[in-house]
Amino acid sequence: MNNILVVNINWLGDAVFSIPVFKALKKTYPQARITCLCVPRVKEVLEYCPYVDKIIIYDERGKHRFPWRKWKLIRYLKKEKFDAAFLLHRSMTRALMVYMAGIPLRIGYSKSKGLLTNPVPMRSEDVHRCDYYLRILEGYGIKVDDRLCELRLKVEDMGSMDAKLSRAGIGQAENYVVLNTGGNWDLKRWSADSFALLAKRLHQEFGLKIVFPGAGKDKELCQRIAQAAGIQAVVLAGETSLGESLALYKRAVAVISGDSGPLHLANSVGADVVGIFGPTRVEITGPRGRGRAEILFNDVGCNKAPCYHLSCVNNVCMQSVTVDDVFQAFKKIKA
Repeated sequence: MNNILVVNINWLGDAVFSIPVFKALKKTYPQARITCLCVPRVKEVLEYCPYVDKIIIYDERGKHRFPWRKWKLIRYLKKEKFDAAFLLHRSMTRALMVYMAGIPLRIGYSKSKGLLTNPVPMRSEDVHRCDYYLRILEGYGIKVDDRLCELRLKVEDMGSMDAKLSRAGIGQAENYVVLNTGGNWDLKRWSADSFALLAKRLHQEFGLKIVFPGAGKDKELCQRIAQAAGIQAVVLAGETSLGESLALYKRAVAVISGDSGPLHLANSVGADVVGIFGPTRVEITGPRGRGRAEILFNDVGCNKAPCYHLSCVNNVCMQSVTVDDVFQAFKKIKA
């Protein structure tokens, strides 16, 4: 194979978990050009994967929601003359697209077997997401030796982040902890009150500076948490690129977060992390990067995780993880 297409998944954390797929393909076919078809939200992550040679955007909720736009994309894929397509996503629409693009080898899970040349039996979804994607390669006979999820930092991002931290009062020799308060759905978020108490304790007992990252929509919440903690925290929500965020995580003493994209991004660049899990399971979405990881999860007996009861009113699984639990986990990381 000289020209390979990988049809990727939709979320940041899952994009990180797909990195070993590209790594294994590049090792097996070192001369091949590897292209990824992905949604816009994960494009930036894949730009930091050294095994991806080209990215094609499939904006399924934007311009490609119209049939004629899909057809235009299919024609483009056909012109690229791919030898094979590996579909990590079980979408029938995407399987149909690569079928119509005339790609001779189409490998993916057997839900779309009528459109695939090499359907892989799906034994169980109850495995780590990384292994779930790699089983598609293994089902085709590709040997997988390395399951580590790694992204590569860029020198310019390190320099840019150092400058931002310096302007915020954090010199290169100073230690800080990153507290990520965000999550792609609310049930995965630890409470603001708990973050405030943790920030105060980390600052008082270790003299560490506290940095809050996040999207622009998280800025007000981060500021409220810092105010409740009574400390001079650095709020960078909405002020960093993805590359700068990776650099921020890399320099931190630790990154503390719920099960979210930033947790996995941080661990992928070697940052030590404390992960707070509630409605999701570490066996399925736990960190797989180079950094150390301490994971906190309490089985509260209400439902088998992963739980998608978005109307849950008490979020007892996340509330059961105490500030002291997280503080002690951080001490293990710092030791």
